Amino acid sequence: QVQLVESGGGLVQAGESLRLSCAVSARTFSIYAMGWFRQAPGKEREFVASITWIGGTIYYADSVKGRFTISRDNTKNTLYLQMNSLKLEDTAVYHCAATRSYRFTSSRDYDSWGQGTQVTVSS
Repeated sequence: QVQLVESGGGLVQAGESLRLSCAVSARTFSIYAMGWFRQAPGKEREFVASITWIGGTIYYADSVKGRFTISRDNTKNTLYLQMNSLKLEDTAVYHCAATRSYRFTSSRDYDSWGQGTQVTVSS
């Protein structure tokens, strides 16, 4: 039982930056990996990035590689997503998620989900 709360979304212009945070409740001992996913209107939920909680192994979607950075602060029980050089196509609701599974690059691998935070990029 893990509770996740995202924050940091908002409205920005293309080329600007935004940092999302995901506060994690107690019981991080049960988490193997955490990830960020996004869903735009009329689109399927899309994997963005993931990181293992202890080892820090990171995976990025090709669409965000080089622009986004995922990180975590284990002492603060917080997951982050630094988003630079934002594009119009980055507009979506962003969700953080946690999994106990050794698989962590697909939404079906995740056990717990946050409510989401809206990111809107304008031209």
